[in-house]
Amino acid sequence: MNAPRPLAAGETLAETSFAVPSIRCAGCISKLEDGLPLNPGIAGARVNFTAKRVTVIHDPSLDMPHLREAFQKLGFEAQPVDAAVAGDDSESRALLRAMAVAGFAAMNIMLLSVSIWSGAEGTTRELFHWLSALIALPTIAYSARVFFKSAWNALRNRRTNMDVPISIGVLLTAGMSLYETATGGPHAYFDGAVMLLFFLLTGRWLDSVMRDRARDGVAALLKQAATGALVLKKDGSTEWRAAQDLAPNMWMIVAAGERLAADGVVEQGTTTFDFSLLTGESAPQPIGPGDTVHAGTLNVGAPVTVRVMRAGPDTALADIARMMDTATQSRSRYVRIADRAARLYAPAVHTLAALSFVGWMLLGAGLHQSLLVAAAVLIITCPCALGLAVPAAQIVAVGALMREGVLVKDGSALERLAEADRAVFDKTGTLTLGRPEPIDLDELGAEQKSVLLGLARASRHPLSQALRRCLEQQGISAEQVSDIIEVPGFGLTGNTACGIASISRADGDKGTELACSFRLGDLPPAIIRFRDRLRPEAAATLSALNAFGLESSILSGDRAQAVTPIAAELGVPARTDLTPGGKLDAIKQLAGQGAKVLMIGDGLNDGPALAAGHVSMAPASASDAGQNAADAVWMGDSLAPVGKAIKAGRRTMHVVRQNFAFAIGYNAIAVPLAIMGRVTPLIAALAMSGSSIIVIGNALRLRSAAR
Repeated sequence: MNAPRPLAAGETLAETSFAVPSIRCAGCISKLEDGLPLNPGIAGARVNFTAKRVTVIHDPSLDMPHLREAFQKLGFEAQPVDAAVAGDDSESRALLRAMAVAGFAAMNIMLLSVSIWSGAEGTTRELFHWLSALIALPTIAYSARVFFKSAWNALRNRRTNMDVPISIGVLLTAGMSLYETATGGPHAYFDGAVMLLFFLLTGRWLDSVMRDRARDGVAALLKQAATGALVLKKDGSTEWRAAQDLAPNMWMIVAAGERLAADGVVEQGTTTFDFSLLTGESAPQPIGPGDTVHAGTLNVGAPVTVRVMRAGPDTALADIARMMDTATQSRSRYVRIADRAARLYAPAVHTLAALSFVGWMLLGAGLHQSLLVAAAVLIITCPCALGLAVPAAQIVAVGALMREGVLVKDGSALERLAEADRAVFDKTGTLTLGRPEPIDLDELGAEQKSVLLGLARASRHPLSQALRRCLEQQGISAEQVSDIIEVPGFGLTGNTACGIASISRADGDKGTELACSFRLGDLPPAIIRFRDRLRPEAAATLSALNAFGLESSILSGDRAQAVTPIAAELGVPARTDLTPGGKLDAIKQLAGQGAKVLMIGDGLNDGPALAAGHVSMAPASASDAGQNAADAVWMGDSLAPVGKAIKAGRRTMHVVRQNFAFAIGYNAIAVPLAIMGRVTPLIAALAMSGSSIIVIGNALRLRSAAR
């Protein structure tokens, strides 16, 4: 690789993201993050394990071929993220096809082997061996490609991984079986080799399925902004400009009901804006000339003209996306228990097999017998039980949680749920339902309610919509209201048979979170207060979390007067008026103190904090960005699924530890027997399969993990 040119004055390092599908374990993370910066011009690398993506920080003079060459030197194939298909599940589908072929072949070879086990001799035995070979060899060539390719890339770059002993074991067993068949030998182990592949592929496919459920939420964030805006030109004409073509000092005409495509300052007009996407604040805010507005926020009231200040990658929305992406890196470095257990597997198995071969050769057993013993050691130690210990338990537990209304996207989230020792909640839409409800309507007369409904249903304001829903549920009939005028941020008025009716702001009532004033004719004005109800079982869930040892608190972007009553009712501390960056900093501070934070939130403003938490959850009512950033999503209004998820995570890890203990115990007994030559490759394959079945059976106990 040629040395890069020196950076010019004022020039900064560039960042390029690559999709690297072959990232499989913690060892891959360290190889990439430590190995890439050794190349000239590459300053650093960050691995996103969940998304299988690597961000390279490099000299801008390095072109794409040089960057890809750096990956190839480490044994990884990489392509730019733009060229990769987001959310591609092709690997899972390929593994499923390979597993199906291996399973079908294993069943057929086992049927042929029954006759051999029953004592078939001579020509009959040879015929069944050749039929088994005709089925097994193409199956191995097709189904074992994933292991062969991974092992070859590792060996070519002078490193090893778990797929190296697997590949050696399969090839050695198949080769010796073919030799036995061709020379008329009594034993062939095609059934053992193919059965081994089937169980290994089952574990690999289950693991891949769990990884595919982990999604990258950054793209969903950026979709919250408008695709473009109507730009006012200097000659007074207008034209539509795509969001990426907007530039500072352009003037945008933003209609009511339209989201902004860029950050800017209001130059003309007054309206109300829904900032809940960024702050979580449930009530729209009045906006006028000189006020700042941001991409992705919604103009609720009237048309306004906005001067663009920041567009494209410079908007606050893009900043949040970058914060989420950066925060995800820390979680992606989490080393799963299976990956930790696998680190020593390859060198240990290689050493055992090599020592067995050398030992038997020194004892005069001959090449054939020594190879049989080495093959038996490789097969009996193949990580089927190890590979199934985690994904089998996770799949069963995820199914149990799904029946309870919790959708888990990443199997490692169950491990992290089990480790969580601190719970942090957003307020609006998370602890509460996020739907304001009027609480003073019973004080109004029938005629007032009828007029109020006629007026409220003419507005799209959230409080008006809340009034409409409540009154319609009570069976109220709407009075005819004419000449309705709405002043954004202040209220609306109309004419009725009983006089002028109006709904306006009630700023004087400081003791309530949300309120409006309703006046009809000469009647005294009525103050209608609203509340955002707590989710059902919120208090019980926090008590359950406390029983699990999790201390709970609130991080909210809402005002203190809206959060304090909720915090007092639940008996938890709260921090208010937090920006998305402020929430992220608070999570990082807790993590720095050693806490493993379970973050529960719902909005875009919670996205960075959800990504930065040790583990995270969001309700199904959350924004797309919130759902994508979270590890698990629960259905329904109740908060109880959060406690069920913690319980399921802890039960899952208990079963996983049992599975690992069994796998280790199995190897402690079986490996010495294989080294002593008491186990043939066929018996080794049967023992390995039996251990895998026991692990799966133990995992099935998690079908009621969430109850």
